[in-house]
Amino acid sequence: MVMSKPIACSRMYNLSPRIRGLWDALFALVSVHSGIELEIIAHAAPAPLSQLWTRLDMGVVLMCGYPFSRMPEGARPTALAAPVSSEAWSSDQPLYASHILVASTGPVNAVADLAAARWGWTVRDSQSGYHAARSYLAGQFTGKMKQSAAVGPLLNPSGIVAALKDRRIEAGAIDAYAFQLLSMHEPDAIDGLRILATTDPLPAPLLVAAQTLPGDMVMALRRSLVTLHETPDGTAVLGALGLRRFSAVAPSAYDVLPQRADAADRRLGITW
Repeated sequence: MVMSKPIACSRMYNLSPRIRGLWDALFALVSVHSGIELEIIAHAAPAPLSQLWTRLDMGVVLMCGYPFSRMPEGARPTALAAPVSSEAWSSDQPLYASHILVASTGPVNAVADLAAARWGWTVRDSQSGYHAARSYLAGQFTGKMKQSAAVGPLLNPSGIVAALKDRRIEAGAIDAYAFQLLSMHEPDAIDGLRILATTDPLPAPLLVAAQTLPGDMVMALRRSLVTLHETPDGTAVLGALGLRRFSAVAPSAYDVLPQRADAADRRLGITW
């Protein structure tokens, strides 16, 4: 049974207290526009994201597309909408990519160096922090990758950034939208790092609700999200998060993610 207050959570992109506060402001506005009172929660690390995504009281919760795509269709949460970043890699669509990051003054200076680099990864069910990097490497170095002492799980983008700065790893992939948020609001966090490459754009993480959420509430929340950019207050909260709008998405759009991941595993020939 759905609780009287469905939850809202931006844990995937809670990169700092300031950034979380901006997401909380967005959820508060969605609550006002939809007429549905939301309980905004942190579900702070190291609590598993997988635990969050099985809650029966989800109202507006950010979810990675890879675990969403791996769920049987009948068990998936209800897709509400996905964010459209203001950055060029989004092509003004609900897409995102991963940036391959290296130290500005480190041993990795060119894409060719990545074949022998010591990689860091977040978690194995992450598209941006695990599968995107492996797909990129499979495209660049099929059959030529060297088995390296990969480091993980590093949990999230902050873990990748910290490991790069500590020189525990030489390369790592982080969500390009997470990098955008850090660039906007926490530039010191990524000081000393640079983008060596960017992966292909793919369907962005999406906002989901529990299957048990009543249909009228789902419709109200979805309508509030996809029309947020049409209001001055909505434009302001979206702009502060580097977003143009939210867009409705088809769950089937995410089916490409496990296909690409499985193909990369076959072509890469190494394990992490």
